[in-house]
Amino acid sequence: MESPANALASLFEKAEEYGKTTFELYKLKMVDAATIIVTAFVSRLSVIIVLSLFGLTLTVGIALYLGELLGKTYYGFFVVAGFYLLAGIVMHFFMHKWIKTPISESIIKQTLEKDTSWQN
Repeated sequence: MESPANALASLFEKAEEYGKTTFELYKLKMVDAATIIVTAFVSRLSVIIVLSLFGLTLTVGIALYLGELLGKTYYGFFVVAGFYLLAGIVMHFFMHKWIKTPISESIIKQTLEKDTSWQN
């Protein structure tokens, strides 16, 4: 039979191993959650970049077309710039409702979904 000192030392060793293993597990789960969030951000950012390039090209085309219709090329660019100014003003007033709140909720939702899955 084991002496009480040896049993206590064995118990401390097992508790130390359990603590290290638990810490490593939480660390790996946090890395997994961070990876999912970053990859979602990067994939959405790449789509936004491609759509922005499409929008830029379309805007230049519309400006040139409107300029041709109005008689001077720069008139088309003024019309398009005015449209973007108006759109920017509208977005400024509704930024929290249309942009900030949905993005914040999406990030929180993704974080909490990963957060609850690693607690099993």
